[in-house]
Amino acid sequence: MSTAEETENPVISKVKEKDVTSAVAVAGHPLHAMTVHFPIALVFVTFAIDVIYWWSADPFWLRAGVWSSGGAFFMGAAAGAVGTAELLMVAGIRGRVASWAHAVAAMMLIAVAGLNWGLRVTDAAEILPHGLLVSALAAVLAGMAGWHGGKLIFHHGIGLMVSPKD
Repeated sequence: MSTAEETENPVISKVKEKDVTSAVAVAGHPLHAMTVHFPIALVFVTFAIDVIYWWSADPFWLRAGVWSSGGAFFMGAAAGAVGTAELLMVAGIRGRVASWAHAVAAMMLIAVAGLNWGLRVTDAAEILPHGLLVSALAAVLAGMAGWHGGKLIFHHGIGLMVSPKD
């Protein structure tokens, strides 16, 4: 036994022993990991659309921004529901601080995406500067949530279902 293993905190050891496989999966594929890609992409697309509108003033980009921000919000809410189910159902996920950091960043992102869509639905002509700033904030939050989600997968092995033959 190495020195690091001998001096490890007993609480951390117990958390590491808990199951971290996905509880919400289809054929072994975690639904949360499958559902986050579109909302994340649409957050960045909405930001790009706002920059293009700022540059071109073409009203087409106002309509495109309504659709992309709406897609980001509603698909993000669906991915968030699945992620919340994972967080609450799997003790090995729930017991990690990194899971809660990811959850908080993702909930903030969903709220900002809802604000972004709401700004466009109520008054799409007022995208500059508020819509652009909200889109930039959403892009930053998407980066934060994605960073923490990636750490959960790659550093903690959260949601991975590895078969015995692997």
